[in-house]
Amino acid sequence: MTRLCALVLALMVHLLTVAFVALGGWIILRDPGSVLSWIFGGASLAIGWALRPSLGRLPADAEVLDRSSAEELYELADRVADRIGVRRPRKVAVRDLTTLTGYDRVGVARTPVLVVGLPLWLALPPKQRVTLLATAYAALPTGDERVVREALDTLESWRDALVGATPLKAREDAQDKITASLGALSPPDTTYQVAGLLGRIVGRVLGGPVLLARYALTRLARSGERRALTRHRTLALRVSSEEDLTELAELAGGGGYLAPMQAAALRGESVAAIRNGALARFRLTRDGVLAADPHSELLDSARSARIDEELAAHYARAIRGFGLIS
Repeated sequence: MTRLCALVLALMVHLLTVAFVALGGWIILRDPGSVLSWIFGGASLAIGWALRPSLGRLPADAEVLDRSSAEELYELADRVADRIGVRRPRKVAVRDLTTLTGYDRVGVARTPVLVVGLPLWLALPPKQRVTLLATAYAALPTGDERVVREALDTLESWRDALVGATPLKAREDAQDKITASLGALSPPDTTYQVAGLLGRIVGRVLGGPVLLARYALTRLARSGERRALTRHRTLALRVSSEEDLTELAELAGGGGYLAPMQAAALRGESVAAIRNGALARFRLTRDGVLAADPHSELLDSARSARIDEELAAHYARAIRGFGLIS
């Protein structure tokens, strides 16, 4: 029931956006020769455009890899996607200075894209690389989750526009300097200030329903988080074990792997040396030291090494910026 209520409320938010677009088009088409029609219709269309749901886009620092130059990585991404039950990524991209790896559909064509964060990827053995991709695929939101998330983004835009707006700092500073220079001859509040005050009052009056809708939708969305996390973990378990998922979560959450890599990068160590140092912890067990890195049926050590060869140039560039990661 909670899930249905969240979906209905989210759809109402999106319908309001559609209403602005439809109203703007109707105003213009009703009297296309009128300047006022274009002014008010254009304003309504602009509001609808500003509040449109996000179609998603690649991060600005993401570099898309050609399949021909990263064939082994693409094949791994395809194998894990098939096992999880999601569409194979059409594009695989890498990011130098983020530890996050994610999978989403972007653009009007809803192109499936996998984005790999190189710092964490470089520190993982084959087995945990598979687990990392599995968790990224499993976290893909369902249709209703995406509708709710985008509605929350729209309400946040409404909140910023109606309640969060403040006078321009530069304009206030200029006014203060003029007032100080005139002293007793200081002019009364300008039309700009009066209009700004009236705008903020109207914004807070209209912002009340927006804040209420945002609060209600946020509460409804949070009530479904546990169910979503359970679904994500169930999907990831198609590829990895509970122990692997827990180990990856602890490693990524703690970030303890990163400081030694940053120190090694500052010392000028090679990519191979940095990777070997990061993998040392995975070779240590209660029974002794493993002869090879922990691997999976979906990715053995040889294939993992070929992926590293494909990404060698990207690693070399990424480690030069490891000191910027916090």
